[in-house]
Amino acid sequence: MTGINLEAKFLGSMVGSALGDAIGELAFSHPRKDRLNPVLERISELRYTDDTAMAIGLAESLIRRQGLDQEDLGKTFQDNFNRESWRGYASGPPTIFSLVTQRGIPYREAAQSLFRGKGSLGNGAAMRIAPLGLFYHGAKDLYDRACASARVTHAHPVGMDGAAVQAFAVSQAAAGDPRNDFPKDALLQSLIRFARTPEIQEKMKLVEQLISREESPENAALSLGRSVAVHESMPFAVYSFFRYPTSFEECLFCAILHGGDRDTLGAMAGAVSGAYLGLDAIPRSWIQKLENKDYIRHLACSLARISGE
Repeated sequence: MTGINLEAKFLGSMVGSALGDAIGELAFSHPRKDRLNPVLERISELRYTDDTAMAIGLAESLIRRQGLDQEDLGKTFQDNFNRESWRGYASGPPTIFSLVTQRGIPYREAAQSLFRGKGSLGNGAAMRIAPLGLFYHGAKDLYDRACASARVTHAHPVGMDGAAVQAFAVSQAAAGDPRNDFPKDALLQSLIRFARTPEIQEKMKLVEQLISREESPENAALSLGRSVAVHESMPFAVYSFFRYPTSFEECLFCAILHGGDRDTLGAMAGAVSGAYLGLDAIPRSWIQKLENKDYIRHLACSLARISGE
């Protein structure tokens, strides 16, 4: 991290992820750039969904516990859900919270019981993972930390692996210096090596092929997928970053304007792009309209301070 403004990277990732979430949510109703841009100009507030609410919860728990604590993380998620259940949560988290409350079991045990004991392989753990990728940047046990974080709600091996690769992408992006040449090939290879399930490994290899062939975003979206399954969404968010590594706006529009789970694609792509480019690369007019922006910035700065101690 020598010579890199760590705080700007943390701010860029967390604010970028929240904006990706909020703008991605708008893209469901305004799915073309020429329709979305005028809305972004006239709208007074960019409101985020459960994607950012859970990222906030992860950051809060990491700060409070000075690291990862599964039970505290689960309780934080549940408390935040109880206050703002209208954020657009899927059925998984509230089901887990209900099981924990009714049976008094650990969150990871409740999460494991979903989908006939297989656990969820959705993208819900990856969408919120940016604070952990930032907090544990450069840590040798980042994979295990990311999986432990994911296991609170997403216990399927693919769900955990996808979250870990997204966390690693954020961590590596935060370590990168955008003033230098973009290390495309080395970074793609590191992501492929970091993955541990065949589903994620094959998709990351496909990202590498699509980028090397300069495949269009339209074709890449069809090949990689854009669903709520993590191996059918996180890879396209990563592709969007590699396709447009020097522009936060173009990366985000790539991620959200090709259908699928737009808000979560935006959150994941925005987290990586913001971590690489830093806060100053994000349009100021968007930041000013972001709901709860001061608190999100506070959390990012706190994470940067604690992780550097």
